[in-house]
Amino acid sequence: MKVLIALILAMTTLTTFAKKRTTVVLETNKGSIELELFDDSAPITVKNFIGYVDSKFYEGTIFHRVIDNFMIQGGGFDTKMIEKKTKPPIKNEATNRISNSTGTIAMARTSVVNSATSQFFINVNDNNFLNHRGTGPSEYGYAVFGKVIKGMSVVNVIKKAYKSPKGAHRDLPVEQIIITKAYVKK
Repeated sequence: MKVLIALILAMTTLTTFAKKRTTVVLETNKGSIELELFDDSAPITVKNFIGYVDSKFYEGTIFHRVIDNFMIQGGGFDTKMIEKKTKPPIKNEATNRISNSTGTIAMARTSVVNSATSQFFINVNDNNFLNHRGTGPSEYGYAVFGKVIKGMSVVNVIKKAYKSPKGAHRDLPVEQIIITKAYVKK
């Protein structure tokens, strides 16, 4: 009986400390990318991202900024290069101290610390200079809220896309890379 009680207590303890992780799939015209989100470390950011996923906001958006050895960015523009209307900006959770390492996903923002809305980027290099280093706008960093768990080969294909400048966009792929579907994996 004591062994059974100890086993139940151990299992309860392990369950209590298990981190909640949501999985999101981004289907693109280049293949699928599966993301594990850090619900516990970036709850505001994850909730925001899932809200956009659930509303089908990302479907029909493109990766509009692709820079090999840096990152691929999407989630803001449709195929006609029209910026989509977003919800209000969220609090920057870069203080969670999760590094912008290869394969992580983070929120894009302007020079204003708390300006992230729908746009995100996937790091294709270890971009430690994007990590939180202080409270000023240039030091605050970019909030990492997940990582690629399947489909890094797709990310690597996207990062190599041939680009040509168009208007203010210097790193726009010539062949559009479209998110055709985005959903929470059950």
